[in-house]
Amino acid sequence: KIRGFKQTHQPSPWINDYGAFSIFATTEKMVFDENKRESWFSHKAEVVKPWYYKVFLADYNTTVEIAPTDRAAQFRINYPTTDKAYLVVDAFFKNSMVRVIPAERKIIGYARNAAGGVPENFHNYFIITVDQPFEEIFMIKDGVIYARATESECWHAGTVIRMKTAKGKPVHLKVASSFISQEQAELNLQKEIGDDSFDVTAGKGRDEWNRLMSRIEIEGGTDAQLTVFYTALYRTMLFPRKFHETDASGKMVHYSPFNGKVCDGYLFTDNGFWDTFRAVFPFFTLMFPDMNSQMMQGLANTYRESGWLPEWASPGHRDCMIGSNSASIIADSYLKGIPNPDIETCYEAILKNSMNEGPLSSVGRLGVSYYNKSGYIPYDVGIDENTARTLEYSYDDFTIMRLAIALKRSQAEIDTFAKRAGYYKNVFDNRINFMRGRNADGSFQSPFRPDKWGDAFTEGCSWHWTWCVFHDISGLANLMGGEQKFAEKLDSVYLAPPTFDYSYYRTQIHEITEMLIMNMGQYAHGNQPIQHMPYLYNYAGQPWKTQFHVRDVMNRLYTPAPDGLCGDEDNGQTSAWYVFSALGFYPVCPGTDQYVIGSPLFKKVTLKFENGKTLQLKAGSNSAENLYIDQILVNGKEYTKNWFSHQTLQNGGVIEFKMSGQPNLRRGTEKESQPYSFSN
Repeated sequence: KIRGFKQTHQPSPWINDYGAFSIFATTEKMVFDENKRESWFSHKAEVVKPWYYKVFLADYNTTVEIAPTDRAAQFRINYPTTDKAYLVVDAFFKNSMVRVIPAERKIIGYARNAAGGVPENFHNYFIITVDQPFEEIFMIKDGVIYARATESECWHAGTVIRMKTAKGKPVHLKVASSFISQEQAELNLQKEIGDDSFDVTAGKGRDEWNRLMSRIEIEGGTDAQLTVFYTALYRTMLFPRKFHETDASGKMVHYSPFNGKVCDGYLFTDNGFWDTFRAVFPFFTLMFPDMNSQMMQGLANTYRESGWLPEWASPGHRDCMIGSNSASIIADSYLKGIPNPDIETCYEAILKNSMNEGPLSSVGRLGVSYYNKSGYIPYDVGIDENTARTLEYSYDDFTIMRLAIALKRSQAEIDTFAKRAGYYKNVFDNRINFMRGRNADGSFQSPFRPDKWGDAFTEGCSWHWTWCVFHDISGLANLMGGEQKFAEKLDSVYLAPPTFDYSYYRTQIHEITEMLIMNMGQYAHGNQPIQHMPYLYNYAGQPWKTQFHVRDVMNRLYTPAPDGLCGDEDNGQTSAWYVFSALGFYPVCPGTDQYVIGSPLFKKVTLKFENGKTLQLKAGSNSAENLYIDQILVNGKEYTKNWFSHQTLQNGGVIEFKMSGQPNLRRGTEKESQPYSFSN
């Protein structure tokens, strides 16, 4: 059932909404309570596109259409012929306001609902204009209905407006919002909709999405594969959210969810970097560098306004997940040549993160004093997820080292981060070839089960986290006894039974259930830590196994169905994995300039870059059976490496994959073919 069309800002099932308000249409009876006003609907009577939504509300014989812009939307509501057509506006709880201005056929107000991450003065201001006269107005104040009022300001405010309607003569609403002020909401309405009709707004939205989607053109593939790919591309581009607005003078400004002030410049939010540093931001770096540059400026503004870089923001800092992956995002962008006028400020913020704990466990580095002094966060000092934190900090320090070199920082500073980039070794137990919690006295945590979720790890177990040495896969292989044993360990992930120990969580979390459903042994693609693992055979002289497993994951775990994703989508990360993998490569280690080769899915893909160049990825003999790469030609010349450089892709041209139904056991097996590793 549908109980309202909500302006939502919720970035994840695990992070609540904020600043939400709802619009709904009913007939015949005046009802506000969302549990009583809800209407039955069928997905068969629904149209859903990125730029357009349509649904039939069966209980009210009413069709609602919506066409959005960045900060506004148009509604077209087809009521039946009745003098009891009702428009419901619900500003929800936690102190809200709704005011009706009948002479102007206008509704204004604000919503303040949030579950954290906002200052005391947080408001989402909205304006709604209606092209029909108001026959009767009901204001709702905390569940009480007032028939002779035009304003409600209370814990839970709303309004219900009665109109006379005729079938075939729709009611049109124009809606906009602002986190800055009521005046800015009206300005946003004028800038983004103005005098445009509903169809014009929908058409502009369609054109914008087509412009974005057509940056990648696909030839070949099944209808299902095309649907999955472009759905994944769409989802990759949904977050982070623009939080900035354009003021009356044309200047970019934003309400700061960190200090409660209106500040200059860009700001983006609703993102968890623990997920998106892996593939979402590298995708922006490759395909949307201008937007990526704006995002980096937004990170600098976050630091200026809060004193910290964000790791999970919605809209302000949220105490969620681990790591210091803002360093990876900033370094990867800058090292790939994307302009960042605030790079010195960003680097200052990165240094602060690397040396301090923050006001929340997700800001700065929890356990950093142990990490910087001992080379790891001990298992027995009361800090959860200690081994996972150690592994992520070590990788992040590698990216800081790379950025420090590019910024010509002191050799002592570079050496400090280079040393810390090797700290992952301190939590590796070479007796069993697993990452493992380590106590303050140097002993390893015991008893140990590699399939125990949580505890020393984050949303996974040692089977997953042992591979989280993105920057030094060869170093990890050496710890395991060499490339052959490393490859055998990779094999064992798929061959091991999907056992698990959930005692740390006291319940079987959904990620465990998803791993069982996947039926790929201990491989748990539904969560982020292990998603890069199929690509690691490229570092061990067995790239054909990467080709098999990557294609297997694409085929089995992504479908054009309601359950077509195998687990957490997480701000587009699981979709970005598919987008990259379908192209034929993946950014295993952001902070380097390399994309590790997998198995391209389509016969031909054309990438249109912002620098004006185009790159054709051809695999004419590609098929479900021909999933192995026999040969690669880059602009007609044979290419033997297991990775492409960022510059090779950005230069455009033609990359041709000669595909085969049998693995080529010679191509890519040489040491020189392997991707970058810090130890090499």
